[in-house]
Amino acid sequence: MKMQNKRLIATVLFVAILLLIPLIAMQFTAEVDWTLSDFVIAGFLLLCTGLMIELVMRKVKKIKPRIAVIGILLFLLFLIWAELAVGIFGTPFGGS
Repeated sequence: MKMQNKRLIATVLFVAILLLIPLIAMQFTAEVDWTLSDFVIAGFLLLCTGLMIELVMRKVKKIKPRIAVIGILLFLLFLIWAELAVGIFGTPFGGS
């Protein structure tokens, strides 16, 4: 199996494992209260980010631009995640 395909499988597994964290936490505490739509949106965001990072890894050959683009992608993921969670920008999609 090619290394690129292994990274792709690892990305999907990593997203699944990350989504198991709130699912397990919901069994032990009422503080974590995710709905099905929360899991779908989180899975979509994480998977899209992971796939975009995989695309950057395949296409960008120089290390410094690769790190910069991946850093920007992760920063955008965190901004979107924070907006959906607590509404830091006050958009209609905010969690507050």
